[in-house]
Amino acid sequence: MLACLGLGTMPGGASVTSAKAAGTKQAALTFPTGRKVDVHSHAILPAYTRGMEEMGIDPVAEEGYPLPKWTAEAHLDFMAQAGIDYSILSLPTPHIYNGDKRLARKVARNINEEMAALCQKFPDKFGFVATLPFPDADGSLEEIRYSLGELKALGVKVPSNAGGVYLGAPQLDEVFAELHRQRALVILHPSPARQLPRGKVVTGKVMALFEYPSDTTRAVLNILANGTLERYSDIRLVVPHCGSFLPYMKSRAKAMFAMLAGLGMMEAVDVEASTRRLYFDLAGDPMPEEMDMLLKITDEAHIVYGSDYPYVPAPILLKKKAALDAALSERGEMTRVYVGNAEKLIETSKFF
Repeated sequence: MLACLGLGTMPGGASVTSAKAAGTKQAALTFPTGRKVDVHSHAILPAYTRGMEEMGIDPVAEEGYPLPKWTAEAHLDFMAQAGIDYSILSLPTPHIYNGDKRLARKVARNINEEMAALCQKFPDKFGFVATLPFPDADGSLEEIRYSLGELKALGVKVPSNAGGVYLGAPQLDEVFAELHRQRALVILHPSPARQLPRGKVVTGKVMALFEYPSDTTRAVLNILANGTLERYSDIRLVVPHCGSFLPYMKSRAKAMFAMLAGLGMMEAVDVEASTRRLYFDLAGDPMPEEMDMLLKITDEAHIVYGSDYPYVPAPILLKKKAALDAALSERGEMTRVYVGNAEKLIETSKFF
């Protein structure tokens, strides 16, 4: 059995601050000494690129953006400069779905086993969340049990949609019931909607500009509307990119859902209770506006750091992180965001 659980066994230690790495003054920061965790980062492994080729999926055509180059050594170097002690790795996008369930199961298994081997090589630096062959419910159940049981994955990564099947869809209920039973960490990552105005407007050309936050929000609204987190409340679901558009949409959705329930068009749901269960990562551009917007719908206890490495070049990430660190230090939230919240998020799984 392969282990990726070094987070719980390594003591916290001093590390270089991102402000120092980015060439700014370090004295203004109160940087935490515990184990600092990056909840949103990606490993682009041979099993994934081979799987994409085998499935006939062209990342550039799908995403409007090439897959970045990635090596474990470069990732570790970024972590050292950024003052990150432990990174949770997940599958990048595009999601592994082309309509062939058998092939998707095979590719998911290959990716998870290669991820597990990487974590075994660097157990104090990397953990991973398993890739699932969504929207294949039976295949996903099999992979959850194998990856969390045998490979010791920290949880699973789920796409906002797979082939037009969105999180919160009834056909995925059995999968979410199993994740609830396992008290699983679930990291959401965007996947573009099936139908897009590609080539006609700028938002349809590069998915990261608009479609990523749009589809993330669409998936979260579907989860809220279907009461998924009310039924499966032991899931620890992380929403990426500062909550995407949810800070704007939450009040509107709450009012609309209440109206629709009153008309008998949907069941009544508790949007407030479900939103309180969500965690949010800070991948993207949290400063200066997005952090304050996010805090309108959640609290500091549900916010974790995410870099999105390697999709943004390391020098740019370090500059972004320096600005974030300065703001968090001023608010007295450095330790909670980098250490405490992430440790709680991971330690609630059955492996700690």
